[in-house]
Amino acid sequence: MSDRVRITDVSPRDGLQNEPGVIPATDKASLVRAVVASGVDEVEVSSFVSARWVPQLGDAEEVFGLLAADPPHRCVFSALVPNERGLDAALAVNARCGRALIGKVAVFTAASETFSRRNTNASIAETLDRFAPVITRAHAAGVRVRGYVSCVVACPFEGPIAPDAVARVVARLRALGVDEIDLGDTIGAGTPQTIAEVLDAVRPAWGDFVPADALAPHGAPAGAGYCTLHLHDTFGQAAACVRAALDRGVRSFDGSVAGLGGCPYASTPHRRAPGNIDTQVLVRTLRERGFSTDVGDAALAHAAAVARDLVARARTETPP
Repeated sequence: MSDRVRITDVSPRDGLQNEPGVIPATDKASLVRAVVASGVDEVEVSSFVSARWVPQLGDAEEVFGLLAADPPHRCVFSALVPNERGLDAALAVNARCGRALIGKVAVFTAASETFSRRNTNASIAETLDRFAPVITRAHAAGVRVRGYVSCVVACPFEGPIAPDAVARVVARLRALGVDEIDLGDTIGAGTPQTIAEVLDAVRPAWGDFVPADALAPHGAPAGAGYCTLHLHDTFGQAAACVRAALDRGVRSFDGSVAGLGGCPYASTPHRRAPGNIDTQVLVRTLRERGFSTDVGDAALAHAAAVARDLVARARTETPP
């Protein structure tokens, strides 16, 4: 198996969606450009959800509009879409650009019924039913689809989640035709052992975690059949979980420059939860295990500095 690992940076979406301060669309576009320049394979730019539910991402169309004038590059841009209305907005961006600026959309469900209802106002089955037309229409438009599964280790409301429950959701997503699954340790409760147990349960439901031809540099379209792992570093276990996942054959991970993010369900009134695994930590962990990426250290450090600066300014300007 190839020693190359694919990296998606989610800082502009998952990293910023719970920030209290207002971050201008121009700053978000600057962050995206800096992350693209680092050499990651994909950037999750924003989410086409209601601004009433996620106000920080209510400017998705504006952000993509700012990026549309940039020269084309190999990095894939993706965006979350909760339903057909969200997909309509994403496809409208591509139509205005005259090209597939958004190369992938992501749908999202959970392995926890309670979390699904809290996060999407629908049961797991209802969220999956919503995905069917989204996936069909996205594929017809030449756009790939990622399927997120939240709470693959534990839920803030239900506690530990059985790996078999995760596998059942993954099996449904595969049957619906998603191109990639993304297993989210939403509250950062994972350990090397629990991550290994989840991956062992999921493999029969999904199949090979990496398609045979997908890892050649700049080769097959990003996301072609991957099982991706999305880790939060709430308890400082994320790097160890990366190593466990590598041992199970995972070759695709999400990261967030400067460790931006942090699930609000994992925070307390006195302490904001640490965010997603820092992309710099992720790259270092991969290299220590002998794996390669296309990421450049200096450019990644610059992207992290851009992220820290825009968040610091937004927090300073936010009224108490």
